[in-house]
Amino acid sequence: MSDESHIAENATPEAAAAPAAEPVASPIAALEAEVADLKDKLLRTLADMENLRRRTEKEVRDAREYAITGFARDLLSVGDNLDRAVTAVPEEVRQQAEDALKSLIEGVDLTSRELAKTLEKHGVKKLSPLNGRFDPNVHQAMFELPNPEVPAGTVVQVLQDGYVIGERVLRPALVGVAKGGPKAQVVVDKTV
Repeated sequence: MSDESHIAENATPEAAAAPAAEPVASPIAALEAEVADLKDKLLRTLADMENLRRRTEKEVRDAREYAITGFARDLLSVGDNLDRAVTAVPEEVRQQAEDALKSLIEGVDLTSRELAKTLEKHGVKKLSPLNGRFDPNVHQAMFELPNPEVPAGTVVQVLQDGYVIGERVLRPALVGVAKGGPKAQVVVDKTV
């Protein structure tokens, strides 16, 4: 007799039923594992889709807000040149100028102001750092001036105005910073 037939003859009814119960439990366990796996994949996909939606909304919002960045940066040099043209004419020359020259100076000045208004209308704001604290995020220090009358780190001269668009720096302000003065006072809120 072979070993297999010998085992089959000596098997009890309970032993014969046990292997049959395992195949029934295995498909159920396999299906439950597959359901759990699919549920996990579904939840991950939903989370990925929500993250993608948020990221896309942010990208669209940023694209709207910062779309004119390159164009605005190019226009800043035009505005600088218009300002230089206006300030290049001394006040006494303006007063003594003939009507044609006065009209030209006024036209350049009006154009400069209109350009500034248009840039501001589109979210480009001019930085006014004079007498403020030096901030390396929006200012570029070109030199330090010894000035014992103001706290060290104070902007005492502006060489070129800076601009921001939204919360991004379009162009940093080129500034001169005081050194050697008293330490800047730090205000501590003691009400907390």
